[in-house]
Amino acid sequence: MRTSFNRLSFAGLTTALLSASVLLGIAGCSGKSGGNSVQVVASLHDMTEPFFVAVKRELDAEAGRLGVSVSVEDGQSNSAKQMADIQAAITGGAQGIILAPNDVNALTPGVEEVLKAGIPIVTLDRRVDNTSVTVPHVGADNVAGGRIMAKWVIDSFPNGARVLLITGQLGSSPSIDRTRGIKEGLAAAGAKYQIVAEQSGTWKREQGLTVTQNVLTSLGGQSLQAVVAESDEMALGALEALRSSGVSGVKVIGFDATPEALKLVRGGEMAATVEQSPMNQARTALQQLVAQIRNHTPMPGASIVPVLITQANVNQAERIGEVR
Repeated sequence: MRTSFNRLSFAGLTTALLSASVLLGIAGCSGKSGGNSVQVVASLHDMTEPFFVAVKRELDAEAGRLGVSVSVEDGQSNSAKQMADIQAAITGGAQGIILAPNDVNALTPGVEEVLKAGIPIVTLDRRVDNTSVTVPHVGADNVAGGRIMAKWVIDSFPNGARVLLITGQLGSSPSIDRTRGIKEGLAAAGAKYQIVAEQSGTWKREQGLTVTQNVLTSLGGQSLQAVVAESDEMALGALEALRSSGVSGVKVIGFDATPEALKLVRGGEMAATVEQSPMNQARTALQQLVAQIRNHTPMPGASIVPVLITQANVNQAERIGEVR
């Protein structure tokens, strides 16, 4: 056990040192603004997820508009990696940090280090809990988003429905909050709305597929009316499982309003998705952080109101222009 721990510790230290050297190199490149250039580090949960790909793209674009430097680090769905990102940002001289934490509690010690160092920090999409002071947060109101999903089920199936709920990553604030909103909304509508199975798909398409296949097998001849997936990637996996199993008539709703999901909603293959505006989140978080660094302007954070996207309003979706 001691050997394994030492190897893990060494790997984490190596990651931190490498990240720090990169950040020091960035800080040494003053760019157009000379010594006044603002250096920001963004540690994002997982860059394999389409949501965070969109966030990075918008952070890069907004950094150009604001005349600042943003170094985006891939958290790799790993709290230890994000702790290393945070420590490297501190030692590397970052003037501000944007954090989309892997877990609501695991990153609390790292955030405390940032606060102790006096570096402004804002969380994006995912909050962190149990900090000594409230950390500004920019993200969707995910409880409201979950209630929107529940209302969609109720409106789509006024006589009741048997629902498969595919939750996101355990311990992440979006999944915690969306699950709460979904369950509260369905419970308020009465016993005719039943969650017959609930399982985490960890935000991944392949897991959404596997979960749906397993639930279809376990249900046998029992009917299923709806799949409520807390991300579009998991919803797309559920759709593939339904197709491959020859099951028709089951409606699927996702969350994120990604271009691929929007295309399927527009074509009627996917019933709905919920938009949470990743570009708006990225712009707002960086604008508030830079204003704090430059002018000591307070960071109020922001709660983004989610929007249900169906075939009726898909052309108003934020990312509809990316649909091919």
